[in-house]
Amino acid sequence: METLVISSVGKTEFRQADSPDVGPGMVLLDVDVVGLCGSDLNTFRGLNPLAQLPRVPGHEIGGTIVAVGADVPADFAPGARGIVVPYSNCGACSACRAARSNACKHNQTLGVQRDGGLSEQLVVPYDKLILNDTLTQREMALVEPLSVGFHAVARGAVQAGDTVLVIGAGMIGVGAILGALARGARVLVAEVSEAKRAMLEGLGDVTMINPLQEDLAQATLARTDGHGADVVIEAVGLPETFRAAVDLVCFAGRVVYVGYAKDEVAYNTALFNLKELDIFGSRNASRADLDAVITYLENHRDLAEKLISRVFPWKDALDALPYWEANRQQTFKVMIELKDKPND
Repeated sequence: METLVISSVGKTEFRQADSPDVGPGMVLLDVDVVGLCGSDLNTFRGLNPLAQLPRVPGHEIGGTIVAVGADVPADFAPGARGIVVPYSNCGACSACRAARSNACKHNQTLGVQRDGGLSEQLVVPYDKLILNDTLTQREMALVEPLSVGFHAVARGAVQAGDTVLVIGAGMIGVGAILGALARGARVLVAEVSEAKRAMLEGLGDVTMINPLQEDLAQATLARTDGHGADVVIEAVGLPETFRAAVDLVCFAGRVVYVGYAKDEVAYNTALFNLKELDIFGSRNASRADLDAVITYLENHRDLAEKLISRVFPWKDALDALPYWEANRQQTFKVMIELKDKPND
């Protein structure tokens, strides 16, 4: 079978690989659509410390079952379509024992620590496949990236009436925006890209702020009666945005870090105490988050068209990562279709 491999920094190529075996408890998928993630782009750019090259990227996957192994429930039959949960979990570490397997100490995400979904076929445990017969395959490939933002919203315990500031409107930030709206919150969004701000207009009770043209602190205070945001979700991963999250949140507020800074971050820690802040990290997503996104997409069928910037057919897949690299400020989601008609 054919796979797409990031073979070295800045280079992708097609390679042949053996067809995978289908063992007990496993299902074999024809991979239909794969969305490219920021982690894939960073691997391509040589900036992902978790990925070693060569690597088959891709963990945002919609596929169709073509074969099953022994001990697989009858619902997981050939022809059934589903969304791949790309995380592994050991079941024994402290996170797994606390029912937070999304933060498993030994997690290996498809396309990052292990080869991913940009392959004609893929074998996964049946319990890592969420069956769905209502979403299109393109919508299925949106579920995982949006769920990471939904998880950040859950970590911040966002509730109706909160004002949530989301810093950064990439796909994870978009997931946080939608997750906050789904809970009845009002959302402020700090995003420098004019194209992204324009594409997000009309999502609901969302106010866009361009921090290059407007002082973000003053803009936040002006829109929160001088208090600051109830919840700040940082989805950029820069030292300055990490510090801004603490500055812009209200007293007794909550800060959620879903981005991660590549450099050390220096804080004035007095604000931690003076504001008595709740500060959370957020990693991956839980099954509840994935299910919440599926429901959201089922009820907002026009969303995929807004968020998917470009779809490459398999024959042109080598162009996908270079395209995104050259058009980062104008791009939400790049996808690769491995089938001629994945949405039929």
